[in-house]
Parts: sequence; structure tokens; C-alpha cells
Amino acid sequence: MQIGMVGLGRMGGNMAERLRRGGHEVVGYDRDPAISDVTSLKDLVERLQAPRAIWVMVPAGKPTQATVDELGQLLSEGDTVVDGGNSHYVDDQKHAAELAQKGIRFVDCGVSGGVWGLENGYALMCGGDRDDVERLMPIFQTLKPEGEDGFVHAGDVGAGHFAKMVHNGIEYGMMQAFAEGWELLEASDVVKDVRGSFKSWRTGTVIRSWLLDLMVRAMDDDEHLDQLRGYAQDSGEGRWTVQAAVDHAVPLPVITAALYARFASRQDDSPAMKVVAALRNQFGGHAITSTEGSTGKGADSPGADVTPPRESDR
Repeated sequence: MQIGMVGLGRMGGNMAERLRRGGHEVVGYDRDPAISDVTSLKDLVERLQAPRAIWVMVPAGKPTQATVDELGQLLSEGDTVVDGGNSHYVDDQKHAAELAQKGIRFVDCGVSGGVWGLENGYALMCGGDRDDVERLMPIFQTLKPEGEDGFVHAGDVGAGHFAKMVHNGIEYGMMQAFAEGWELLEASDVVKDVRGSFKSWRTGTVIRSWLLDLMVRAMDDDEHLDQLRGYAQDSGEGRWTVQAAVDHAVPLPVITAALYARFASRQDDSPAMKVVAALRNQFGGHAITSTEGSTGKGADSPGADVTPPRESDR
């Protein structure tokens, strides 16, 4: 099958290569002329035979919107745009409605697989009209891992990215659980082989998983993770998952806590804990630590000009 690929970065480039290995004709466009097959989106469209299929693999938000807008001006009735990036599902519905006015079809596809997808395949979660998805099945079958699983037509437009969003939210929670378990093991006086403990869990336990395999791999390279700083960004999908939970009144305590833990990791000092320290000092006379690192007097220390709190206020 012939397909255009817009965005040839780490994911898009490897996906294009996997498709070529599977016998498909891929015409790729990227802003970097060194890796692009054509010089513009217009050239890309002209290289493809109608009805065209173009897979968009660019960052979510404005880059995706700009690409969809331009393709909407270049494509013809019956052509199909696939958004395989990490777009918000509500944006999919907007893009589908805009393109539908010109008779252009739209499919959203959440993609998971990262840098390992070229060899192992990509898990695909699609949303859109059944006929549009069926037309693209040769592409999906080549990109997905071998075997029965790894692909789902999750529902209407937006369903693919909604499923991928929840997948990433679950991933946040799982990673946070591994992280907290690792920290507790490292803090223990009795456990001498933390890496070995994690490695032993890879077989026969209920928490064996690819994430656990990757955790062991990371410790193989840096046993105590001494070379890393505890600073973690978030891709945005964790935030969307929590917001969707609010919109649907669904409690997500684990995923929400994992997202907030990432926020905390990016603070050199916690503004909120300054308030907690100040209040503990005020009502309980507890010692405080200054910005210079010295420990100050509590509110009930000698010389403190404050009425000692009652026991019921502590």
C-alpha cells in the first residue's frame, strides 16, 4: 500500500522504515531536508495516488493543527488523514469535523512502542469510521506486533487517542509504584542487593512486565541510579487523563498522585512546604530551617514573642 508520512523523527522515521520493510511504498516529509523524500507537503500530496492516505506524526497541539490545516487545503475528497501523534482526543473531533466539510476522511491512532517499535512493533489504538479503518488495515497490520493483540479499533473519532491517554496515565502509576518500591529498598538496612531483588521479580511474580525489564536494564547501566537527577517531565497525557477523570467524575487517586509526584520532582524547594513549616512553627513551636540551612528557634523557644498554643491547637 502507498502512504505518506509527515514527521520522520524517532517514532515517525522508525515507523516509515518498518512499513518499507513490510513492502509498503512510503513517501516521507520532514522539515529536515536531509531525511525528507520531498520538499513540501504539496510535493508529498502530488507524489501520492488518489485516494491518498497520509499519516501525521508531529508534536501535538499547534504543529498538528498547522499540518492538518495545510493538508485540508491540499487533499481531495476521499483522501484520509491519520493523526498518529499524541493529540488530545477533543482535537481529533475538531479536526475530523473540519476535514469532513471537504470530504476528507480522518482517523486518530494512539501509538505505543517507543524506540523499540521498529523491531518489536507498535501497539495501535484507532478511532474513526469502520470503513476508513478497514481501508488502512494493511498499514496497521504491518506496524503492529506479531500475534493476535496489539491493535484495537476502539470506537469513533477520538477513541484511539482517549485509549492511548488512559494507557499513559496507567503507565504513570506503574512507574511511580516501581520508583517508590525502589527508594524503600535502597533505604533499607537489611536489603543488600536491590538490583537483584528487582531482577528476581521478572519471573513468576504478578508484577513481571516490560517496565520491570526496563527498570532492571536501567540498573544494569547504573546500579544505584547515581548518574541521574530525580527530575521527571510529563508529556501532557497524564494531565489530560486526570482532567478527563474530573469531567467524568471518575476517581483516579493513583494516577493523579503519580502526576503530582512529577510536578514535585521539578521543584528545588517546595513553596507549599514553606507554608507548612511556618504554620508548624506558629502553632506548635516546631523548629524551622532557614534558607541558609540553619535551624531557627521554635515559637515556644525562650525569647519567642508569641502566646504558647493550647494542646487542642496542636
